[in-house]
Amino acid sequence: MQKERFCYLIRVQYLGFRYSGWQKQPNQKTIEQMILKTLRFVLPDNKTKVLAAGRTDAKVSALEAAFELFIDGPLADNRLFLEEFNKNLPPDIRALHINEVSQEFNIIQHSKRKEYVYLFSFGIKNHPFCAPFLANIIESLDIQIMKEGARVFEGEHDFSAYTSRIQENSKFLRKIERCVIQNNTLLSANFFPETSYALHITATGFMRYQVRMIMGALIELGKGKLTVQEIEASLKGSHVTPMTYVAPGSGLLLNKLEFKEN
Repeated sequence: MQKERFCYLIRVQYLGFRYSGWQKQPNQKTIEQMILKTLRFVLPDNKTKVLAAGRTDAKVSALEAAFELFIDGPLADNRLFLEEFNKNLPPDIRALHINEVSQEFNIIQHSKRKEYVYLFSFGIKNHPFCAPFLANIIESLDIQIMKEGARVFEGEHDFSAYTSRIQENSKFLRKIERCVIQNNTLLSANFFPETSYALHITATGFMRYQVRMIMGALIELGKGKLTVQEIEASLKGSHVTPMTYVAPGSGLLLNKLEFKEN
C-alpha cells in the first residue's frame, strides 16, 4: 500500500565557500548532498526527496534559502525534527524554520521574489578571513559611476548577454525590480575593511550567472573598461561589447526569498 506523501518548506542558511554549489554532483561536496545525507540519518525509516527554490553556484552563500522536503509519512514533531536536523548538519549549514505545505505547493512555481546581495571591497588587499564573504578587487574603482550603472539594469530588458547558458527556448526578457549599490551594512566583522559595498538586486528569478555577470559588468565599468552606454546597449540585445567577466562566487549570497500563498 502506497504511503501518503507529506510536504514541508524548510528555510536554511549556509556558508558556501567550501562547497561546489547547491546541486548534487558526482565527486563534489555540495549543499544538497550534505542535506540529503543528514536527512537519511535523522529520518532513516522515511523515503525523502528535496527540491530547491534556486541552485546557487560554487562558493555562493545564503542568509535565507529554502527547499521543499517530500516524505512518505508525517513528521511526528516539527520542532524536534528541526533540532535533530541542526544537530547533525555540518556547522556551515543551519535550518531556520519548517512548516508543512499542501501537495499543491511547488517551491519553484510559487517563488515570488528573490533578493541577491553581492558584497565587495576594492583598493587594498583584504584580511584573509574576508575571503568567504567579500570579493576583493585590488584595482581602484569609480564607485559613483558603478552606482549609476546599477540603476540601468532596473526594469525589463533583454539579458541574453548576462548568462552562460543560451538555449533555444531560453527567455531572456527579464524584469529587475531593484538594482542598487550601497555601503555594506548586511555583514560586519572586525577583520573587514573600513568600507565595503553591497549590490542589492531583486527579481522574480534569475538565469545562470546573471547576477555575477551583472556585477562583473559593473566592476568593468568601475575600472573604466566599459561605459554606461555600452551597458545600455547590451540590454537591448546589441552585443557589440561582449560581457564576459563573471564576478567571483564568494561575494554573492542569497538574502531573501518570498513565496506566493499556497
